[in-house]
Amino acid sequence: MTYVRVARFEDAKDIANIHIQSWKSTYKDLIDERDMSNITLENRVVLWETILRTPVNGQIAYVIENDQEEVVGFVSGGKERTKNYGYDGEIYAIYLLDDYQRKGYGTKMIEAFVAAMKEAGYQSLLVWVLTRNPSSNFYRILGAQPVEAEEVTIGQGTYEETAYGWEHIDLLLQRFSLKKE
Repeated sequence: MTYVRVARFEDAKDIANIHIQSWKSTYKDLIDERDMSNITLENRVVLWETILRTPVNGQIAYVIENDQEEVVGFVSGGKERTKNYGYDGEIYAIYLLDDYQRKGYGTKMIEAFVAAMKEAGYQSLLVWVLTRNPSSNFYRILGAQPVEAEEVTIGQGTYEETAYGWEHIDLLLQRFSLKKE
C-alpha cells in the first residue's frame, strides 16, 4: 500500500538520496556529465534539512512510501518564483526512484501536492522541465500546457527548460477525481 504524506525533517537524507539518484538517471542523456558531477549527498542533505526545518515561499513538501514504508519519491513547491507568467504556484522538484516510475506513484504524489496547494490558497501551477526530458509527457497527460521556454545554466552548461502550466488547479483536481470514477 503506497502512502503519501507530508515530508518531515527526518526524511531529509532519504529525499537527498532520491534527489541525487533520480536526477542522475533522469538527466544522464540530457546533461553533460561534467555539469552533473557537482551534486553531492552532503550538500543535498543540508539543502533538504534547511527546507524541511524552515520552509520559505510557502513551500510544501510531500513524500511517497512503498509497501515497506520506505520513501521512494518526493515533490515540493510553493510560490511561483519568476512572477513572469501569471501563475501563483510552482512545483520546484519532483523525483521518484526509477523502480517506481510509470506505476502511479508520481500521479499519487502530484494529487496530494496539488490538493495541499489548493488548500494553501494557490489557484494555478507551473513546473519547469528540461525541454528534451521525456518526463514532460507526464505533465501533458495531466493537462499542463507549455507556457514558455528559457535557457538555464547547470554547472558550466546551458540547457533549455520549458515551463508547463495549469491555469486552474481546480481543473487538475477534477481530472484526478474523474480518474477514480
